[in-house]
Parts: sequence; C-alpha cells; structure tokens
Amino acid sequence: MQHTVVERELEIRLVLSPERSIPVPARLAYRSEDPFAVHVTFHITSEHPVEWTFARELLVEGVFRPCGNGDVRVWPTKVDGRAVVLMALSSPEGDALLQAPAAPVSAWLERTLRVVPPGTEAEQLGLDDALAQLLAR
Repeated sequence: MQHTVVERELEIRLVLSPERSIPVPARLAYRSEDPFAVHVTFHITSEHPVEWTFARELLVEGVFRPCGNGDVRVWPTKVDGRAVVLMALSSPEGDALLQAPAAPVSAWLERTLRVVPPGTEAEQLGLDDALAQLLAR
C-alpha cells in the first residue's frame, strides 16, 4: 500500500498575553499510515523541536466550532479581523496557547481529507484485511 504524507510549514503565534505573542515556525504533517492523527511540530528550526499528535477530527471540527477537552482544545476566532484557529495545549511541562492562520490550516486539512476521506481511516490501517486473514486460519 502506498503511504502519503501531507505537510505544510507555516508560522504560528505563541500567545503570551492578550497583547503579546511571538512567532513560532511550525510544520503540520499528516501521514496516511497514521490516518486518525495529525502531527504538529513546533520550533522546526531548533535543536529540540516539540511535536504534538492529536486527532485529525479535532482539528477539522475546531476550524468551525470550539471542540476538545483535556490536553487539546481547538476553536476558531478572529484577531484584528483575520480568521484564526486557536489551539490550547496542556502537558505536564506546561500550557501553551497557539494561534494559527485559518486559511492555510483549512487548505492543508482539505488536502488530508482528499488523501484519506473521513470515515475511511480504518481501511488505511488494513485492519479488516488483517482480521479476515486471522479468522481464515
């Protein structure tokens, strides 16, 4: 089976306070062999990049309406008249609020949905085939 990777580099902003944010280079990655997840790598130019992995469905929904609870929450808003997607990430190391431009995130998500349409993720894993082979024995 051919695996596909859909990547997009973009600058997102780490929100430090309501008045202050700093740019952070990031990479969005989607791999068809891990069809339920999206991978976001921050500080891609540094020696110690930080990677977060969470459900693609969460990001797809979060572009349109607030969703998620716990470690990852995503919601759309406007900042200075521009559409953005906010991601609140929590870990034992700390919390971060990140602001990404909505248009490139949405365009990248659309590309991932063309590679693996929603509802077909399990087929990518070949679980049905593997299970059928196992039960056939």
